[in-house]
Amino acid sequence: MVFTLLVAISASAQFEQGKKYVSASFSGLDLSYNGTSDLNVGFQAKGGYLVEDNLMVLGTLGYNHIGGDDSTPDRFSIGAQGRYYIIQNGIYLGLGATYKHGNHNYNDVMPSVELGYAFFINHYITIEPSVYYEQSFTDHSKYSNVGLRLGLGLYLY
Repeated sequence: MVFTLLVAISASAQFEQGKKYVSASFSGLDLSYNGTSDLNVGFQAKGGYLVEDNLMVLGTLGYNHIGGDDSTPDRFSIGAQGRYYIIQNGIYLGLGATYKHGNHNYNDVMPSVELGYAFFINHYITIEPSVYYEQSFTDHSKYSNVGLRLGLGLYLY
């Protein structure tokens, strides 16, 4: 109990207003699923700023390689997200929207929800596993995604 109390006290300043954030994450490796692909390997870069304690705004850039039939193109994405750290131990809820584009014949705007955990390795670096869902407006059954993401984050003063 003493260890848990010490961890909770030391984590209280991790998500304070004014911190900057950069992250790189991988999704896929058959950890996400949609109705048309066999393999989904993605990379995403994020940059963010804590506008208030426990509340971060983020910008995202991404690339997904999608296996399966040739009608499913690789996708580039750009988006925005808000992240709220529910409690000071690192559990967060993210809400956002992403514009995805692929091969002149695929365009989609996808709202998303994400539940994750920022595990601090030291005072600045985190490992961030999360579960996410992206809703497709183009074709729900073919392009909506449920998946796992593993990221590495850096919190700067």
